[in-house]
Amino acid sequence: MKYVRASLRFGAFVAATFAVYWCWWIVSWFVPNKQLWRQVIFHWWSRSFAIIGRMELEVIGRPPKPPFFLVSNHLGYVDIPALRLAANGIFVAKSEVKDWFLAGAMIRNMGNVFIDRKNRRDIPRAGAMVIRKLNEQEGVILFPEGTSTKGESVLPFNSSFLEFASSTDLPVSYAAIRYVTPDGGPTPSERICWWDDTGFLKHLWLLFSLPSFKAVITFGEEPVTDTDRKQLAARLQQKVEEAFIPML
Repeated sequence: MKYVRASLRFGAFVAATFAVYWCWWIVSWFVPNKQLWRQVIFHWWSRSFAIIGRMELEVIGRPPKPPFFLVSNHLGYVDIPALRLAANGIFVAKSEVKDWFLAGAMIRNMGNVFIDRKNRRDIPRAGAMVIRKLNEQEGVILFPEGTSTKGESVLPFNSSFLEFASSTDLPVSYAAIRYVTPDGGPTPSERICWWDDTGFLKHLWLLFSLPSFKAVITFGEEPVTDTDRKQLAARLQQKVEEAFIPML
């Protein structure tokens, strides 16, 4: 039964992504406020993912209002629709995301900032793009761990990703995300967190085999500021760790 469920949901996700992307492309020729239209479409796509995948969202705390700069721990691609439903923002994503099947095209055209994390010279360019997005009244979300994990702990935050925030004394909001799967079934680390060498399409199919799951996002109360990027990274990591519940 779970294999039939996975196949039907996978097909529905492909169809929904095509439909939403087609709608965005057609209407964008006529809508004057393209930024608002892009935000609406990104929300629709995230909502379609949640409906198809039977993802329940629980939000603890108050999400920041745009413009904001927010950091979070990173567990996999599911973080993108989950966080997007909770907070109206775009993402700083690794450049490889642009090549993902279907989802890559959608994420690429929704105003997200891409960074080559293997090239430290690309970090200042990405930081300048984030400042530009904030000036355009966008919310921006970053995963400063630099990679996704299986949910056992929060990895040290890469301070170089926060250089532009410390140098401009930018307030940084934070959130912790975790997932819950039904009792007696696969754990979040096995089906939701994308941390091993499993290909994107195979992992997505396995995710859709779950009957349902829950995303729990805990937002911090107050943004953090610090003119020292290493101290800023350490303080933010500590805040996220305090709000994070390991998935064992």
